[in-house]
Amino acid sequence: MHIHFIIHEYFEAPGAYESWAKSHGHTITYSRVYEGEHLPQRVEDVDFLIVMGGPQAPGTTTDQCAHFDAKREQGVISKAIHNGKVVIGVCLGAQLIGQALGGQYDHSPEREIGKFPITLTAEGLAHPLFDHFGDVLDVGHWHNDMPGLTKQAQIIAYSEGCPRQIVAYSDLVFGFQCHMELTKDVVALLIENDDLSDAAKYRFVEDPDVLLHHDYDEMNQKLHEYLDKLERYYQSKH
Repeated sequence: MHIHFIIHEYFEAPGAYESWAKSHGHTITYSRVYEGEHLPQRVEDVDFLIVMGGPQAPGTTTDQCAHFDAKREQGVISKAIHNGKVVIGVCLGAQLIGQALGGQYDHSPEREIGKFPITLTAEGLAHPLFDHFGDVLDVGHWHNDMPGLTKQAQIIAYSEGCPRQIVAYSDLVFGFQCHMELTKDVVALLIENDDLSDAAKYRFVEDPDVLLHHDYDEMNQKLHEYLDKLERYYQSKH
């Protein structure tokens, strides 16, 4: 299996997605666009395309951020989907998937930074890739926006602060507004690169000391199990 990551900033690290790929001995390649690395020219050799988050939005222009080209990334995403690849987007990555499929991203009703529960919908509870999540699962969050929806999209999970936490765009394409990949090391990087001085103003923004003392292992394990299931399903189609 060939897993390719598009990473927008060093502090938006792939965390538990990367540890899953490494633990399975998969081939891993990267487009670290913040370092000037190119997006993949060919998607035919990629099995999983995982597009990570970032402080940008799908509407961010190259004038505003020279290393982020939203249109080109959406083109890569569209090619991967067209070629029957697994495409997973996290936060900004989820929003880019929605845009590539014709859904318009939007601001989330609440800013969420911390570890808060998501609730599975009826579709989520019935979905074979997510049935091990249970009714409610505590997961990581670090966002202001949320992905757009298409007519075919199913909302798998929501939170009190955001109605679109996990979206299934098809049987191989998924958007995670939530950050199930977070580890304490990744959280420390995010804290260093964000201003949380006004955390007390928001219902769903936690203090850095609280963020650093959460246990992220359970959600990482749930994510790994989801990826195992998705890999088996993908291989059954190829």
